[in-house]
Amino acid sequence: MGDFSHPDICWRDSTAGHKQSRRFLEYVDDNFLLQVIEEPTRRGAMLDLVLTNKEGLVGNVKLKGSLGCSDHDMVEFKILRAARRVHSKLTTPDFKRADFGLFRDLLGRVPWDKALEGRGAQESWLVFKDHLLLPQERCIPAKRKPGKNAQGPAGMKKELLDKLKHKKEAYRGWKQGQVAWEEYRETVRAARDQVRKAKALIEISLARDVKDNKKSFYRYISDKRKMRENVSPLQKETGDLVT
Repeated sequence: MGDFSHPDICWRDSTAGHKQSRRFLEYVDDNFLLQVIEEPTRRGAMLDLVLTNKEGLVGNVKLKGSLGCSDHDMVEFKILRAARRVHSKLTTPDFKRADFGLFRDLLGRVPWDKALEGRGAQESWLVFKDHLLLPQERCIPAKRKPGKNAQGPAGMKKELLDKLKHKKEAYRGWKQGQVAWEEYRETVRAARDQVRKAKALIEISLARDVKDNKKSFYRYISDKRKMRENVSPLQKETGDLVT
């Protein structure tokens, strides 16, 4: 949040008059941000902004008048849920750090003929699993399994993540004078086009598969809704209320 000084931006239509403001709108779009203030904060202009990366996280936005000699309105808002990173408690084997030589050696010492002699399929499976898990715990370290949000927004492929990472690196290089402005501009355009195509493909896929996968479709719609309240009772022409 803060005073971003872009009075020419129309947040309702996502348009702007100046080049710098249009570039700011592109950054907001590329980083999946939402601007939640809807009223002017200084002399009829909306200069102060509150940006969030998740709809429904920020709400109850109110302008409270100026403080002291400031000609900006104070902005009050509430964070509607805990904004903390959820760490997964699940673990999975880390095969990249496994000692497969020792693993094969330990399994090779098991007298499988005697261990499985006279046993049925189910009992043999339990014996085999016990002999397998003990060397696994010794030879293959465990690592924490990534949470469901660890890879960014749903549907974001590795190619797109690489594009966005490349854009950040190009920006850092341009600020340090190591990358030309034209090269940085082309990188930004390519990343923006990739983001917009990915969003369009996700929406097309959800719409096409809505009959077979209604849950994903309505979850996506729910995430896009700005209002969380249900529709209030409506009055018919006869004066009756309909819920």
